[in-house]
Amino acid sequence: MNERRVNVAELIAPSFDGLFFDVQGHHYTHYWLAGGRGSTKSSFASFCVPLMLLQNPRCHAVVLRKVANTLRNSVYNQVEWAIDALGLSDAFAARVSPLSFEYRRTGQKILFLGVDDRNKVKSLKLPFGYVGIVWIEELDQFTGMEEIRSLLQSLLRGGERYWVFYSYNPPKSRNNWVNEEALFDRDDRIVHRSTYLGVPPAWLGEQFIGEAERLRDKNETLYRHEYLGEVTGTGGSVFDNVEDMEMSDADIALFDRLYHGLDFGFAVDPLAFVSTHYDAKHEDLYIFGEIYEQKLTNAQAARRILPRLHEQHLTADAAEPKSIAEMRGLGLDVHAARKGPDSVAYGIHWLQGRRRIYIDKRRAPNTYREFIGYEYERNKDGQFISAYPDKDNHAIDAVRYATEELAAGERIRAMRGNIY
Repeated sequence: MNERRVNVAELIAPSFDGLFFDVQGHHYTHYWLAGGRGSTKSSFASFCVPLMLLQNPRCHAVVLRKVANTLRNSVYNQVEWAIDALGLSDAFAARVSPLSFEYRRTGQKILFLGVDDRNKVKSLKLPFGYVGIVWIEELDQFTGMEEIRSLLQSLLRGGERYWVFYSYNPPKSRNNWVNEEALFDRDDRIVHRSTYLGVPPAWLGEQFIGEAERLRDKNETLYRHEYLGEVTGTGGSVFDNVEDMEMSDADIALFDRLYHGLDFGFAVDPLAFVSTHYDAKHEDLYIFGEIYEQKLTNAQAARRILPRLHEQHLTADAAEPKSIAEMRGLGLDVHAARKGPDSVAYGIHWLQGRRRIYIDKRRAPNTYREFIGYEYERNKDGQFISAYPDKDNHAIDAVRYATEELAAGERIRAMRGNIY
C-alpha cells in the first residue's frame, strides 16, 4: 500500500500553525473553529480527521451535519479532498452507502451522519475501539448546547482521549446561542478565529479576493460579517437593511428591471403577490406593490395580478402545480420557483446581502410589516438560532420567488473558487 509522504505544514494556512500543534499535543478536547468565508477552517478540520485517525489506532471518526442530504456534497467531498492531498488515497477505501472511509490497514472508519436521523447516532456500532474524533460542521445550524451535549454523550464513550472540532461562520447576532457560548471560558476548549486574510492569496484566487473587496467597498458591515467572521448585529432581526421609501407613479414608471413573485394561500394564510425592481449597479431592491388577501380564488387573483405584470413573467410557489396550471390558463405567464434543500436559506441570505431593500409601506404595507418584524427562531432557552420561522413570511417568500434568478446567478459566481 503506497502512502505518499507530504509536508502537512504546506497544506494548512499559516494562521492554523499554532492550533495544529495544539491538536497534535492534545492540549484541548474541544476545538471551535470560527471563521469567515475563505478562512479554510473546514479544510483544517478535514486534515485533522484522517491524521488523528492514523495516530490513534483504536479511534474512529464521526463527521456530523444537521441535515443528512447535505453530507455528500460538503463534508464527504472535503474529507476526500484532504485524504488525497495528504497522499493517502490508496490507504483509504471510499464508500457512498453508507457514506464512509475505511483505513485499509486497521479497519478504522470515518463515518458521516446527519442529525435529522438521531437514531443512527444513538445506535452507532463499531467493530472495535471507540469514537475518538468528531467534526461538527456548520455548528450554528444546531439548536443549542443541549443538542450538542446529547450528541456527544451518544458518541464519546469508552475511550481515553477525544478530539472534537466545531466549524462555523459566526452568526451576525451576538444573541445567537453560538456566539453566547463562545464567550464562556473552559479549560478543555479553545476558540480559534480565522479569516481569508491569513490564507495565501494563490490558494483563494483572484476572483475570490475580488468578490471580497467588492463587498467591502459596497457594504462594509456585511463584509465584516461574511469575510471577517465578525459579530455585527444585535437582537434577532433577520433583515437590518430595510427602509421605507415613498415611491410615486413617476418613480415606478422608470423601473426597468421588474420581477414578480407569488405565494399561494387561501383560508388561513393569505395569498401574497409582490412587484419588485432591482438596481444591479447599486444592489438595491425596490418593492412597490402587493396583493395580500385571504380567500382569493385563483381566478380572482389572476384577474387582479394580470394588469400589474405588464407582460413580464411571474414566479410562484412550486408547491401548487395545479394552481400554476390554472393561472396559466387564465392568461398569466407564470412558472414554478426552483426549490432545493437550502433554497430558503440562500434566498434569505441573498436578500440580506442587498445594500438596501426599499419598501413603500403605503403601497406594500404587509410586505413592510413582515420584513421589519421577521426574527430568527429561538430555542427553548430563548436564544436565537440560525433558522428561519415558517410563519408571518408570505410576502417574504413571494419576494424570494421573484428574485430567485438574481440570487442563483450570484450564487454561481460566488461558488467559483470558494474555499471554506
